[in-house]
Amino acid sequence: VPALVAAVADYTDCEVKLIPGGSGISGEDNRPAVPGYKVEKKEEHEEAVKLVLTHMGCDFLSQGVEVTYSGNLTAVSGIGASAAATVSLARAVATAQGKTLTEEQINQAGYEGEKGYHGTPSGIDNTAATYGGVLRFQRTEGDPSFVTKKLKTPVEVVYASTGITASTSKVVADVRSKKEADEAWFAGLIGKYEQLVAKGETALDAADWPELGQLLNENHTLCQELTVSCKELDTLVDAARAAGAIGAKMSGTGRGGLMLALTPGKESQDKVAEALLKAGAAQVWKTTFA
Repeated sequence: VPALVAAVADYTDCEVKLIPGGSGISGEDNRPAVPGYKVEKKEEHEEAVKLVLTHMGCDFLSQGVEVTYSGNLTAVSGIGASAAATVSLARAVATAQGKTLTEEQINQAGYEGEKGYHGTPSGIDNTAATYGGVLRFQRTEGDPSFVTKKLKTPVEVVYASTGITASTSKVVADVRSKKEADEAWFAGLIGKYEQLVAKGETALDAADWPELGQLLNENHTLCQELTVSCKELDTLVDAARAAGAIGAKMSGTGRGGLMLALTPGKESQDKVAEALLKAGAAQVWKTTFA
């Protein structure tokens, strides 16, 4: 199914050093993160690193590989932190190997790494992390299809964390079991979702923010029906709307993680951000999509 995605300006950086005569993977993860994220994701993160290194032909058995992460993107469920990490690792490995890779090759390496976190990733997060901007993305039987969108006018957005770290692979597995238990119900939700995406793309292209905001609200309702929202997300979504956001929804895996609010204008953005903090958000960020 198609989806609309926007990359934030914050970033994850990575440095890789190849150590002749050494063996194994070492390094540090200096990314900012919500409490518990790195512990919860430790095994998935380590597997993702191995998958990227293996895909890129970077032998970590007959040489040492030191991987150091930094940057200002907070590692939190729902923001695409895992994709930012795998894509930045792919770029760093290429630099260490003295190779010049295309963005497509970097994206593919990032996708391989995402398998460590998600099992069967859609490819949307690593694509957004690789190319940036606002994209229309669709997974296909072959290579994914995506189109870069250029907004007529920039728009302010607020996103906030519940502080809960969710396991994407576990949530995906649970949704898959619900789908298998009631195919008709799931097909009905997908049909509604596809209509929302089509309308959302039209509103996005026209910079019709009130219409897009309403569609975000409807999308959140579908996420609730799919059981991937939770009371903490719903509380933040409701608080954002009450403070003047013209639309708000959960983001990413759900059952924790992030929500986002559409807040055209700096005044609205500041007001909604303050309201989300008062409503109990673990962290709040402000950005602009352009």
